[in-house]
Amino acid sequence: MPWLGLGVWKVTDPEEVDFAVKTALKAGYASIDTAAMYGNEEGVGKAVRESGIPREQIFITTKLANKMQRKGYEAALKAFETSRKSLGLEYIDLFLIHWPVKGKYTESWKALIKLYNEGLVRAIGVSNFLIHHLEDIINETGVVPAVNQVELHPWLNQAELVDYCKKHNIQVEAYSPLMSGHLSEVPELDEIAGKYGKTPAQIVLRWHLQRGIVIIPKSVHKERIIENSQIFDFNLSEEDMEAINSLNRDKRFLPHPDNVFF
Repeated sequence: MPWLGLGVWKVTDPEEVDFAVKTALKAGYASIDTAAMYGNEEGVGKAVRESGIPREQIFITTKLANKMQRKGYEAALKAFETSRKSLGLEYIDLFLIHWPVKGKYTESWKALIKLYNEGLVRAIGVSNFLIHHLEDIINETGVVPAVNQVELHPWLNQAELVDYCKKHNIQVEAYSPLMSGHLSEVPELDEIAGKYGKTPAQIVLRWHLQRGIVIIPKSVHKERIIENSQIFDFNLSEEDMEAINSLNRDKRFLPHPDNVFF
């Protein structure tokens, strides 16, 4: 699984989807993260097919939508096939449960296990799962998710969850890694960025990587997509890593996983 991917949440215009995905792939990204709920699987798949890059060199993630999860086990299986057809790809690299819908996510996890055991998807995981959600599905099935994709950034560093996942060999993946547009509200990041000749966004993305966290920053702008990829040529000091860790406020920009209402 590549350390850096492109997120396409809220990118619904077909031309923007096409441009963002092709720009990211040309810039060296090897991973694209989409979801049934985003309504852009078809555009992502089209851009991937037209990129000229061999399919096996691109890591594609999509997710089980809540409305299908609520319909039960068989609906989850059908949702996977619908996503695969929308993407127009022979296989999906990673399929995730998008949110832990109360009373449904364990059943959904069993459906994903079936898909994996049948070789229809290369890896399965979850998104927005807290420790108790993870324990529920592991205790019920004995199968540990490969990935847990969660909201994670300097104001929500998820230290306890990250530690739990590392102990159980679950790869943590951060969405909204750049604080959903609130980086400018953190002057400490400007100070650190000045030391390295980097932007605050590059500093934060590097902070994620040095914590062992996969990142999927979203952008539809060429300059920003390229900027977000230029994070592999420097290392943050332990002092600066701790300074960013200390910014935590347990602040979420998206709903709390225990309160899924959509």
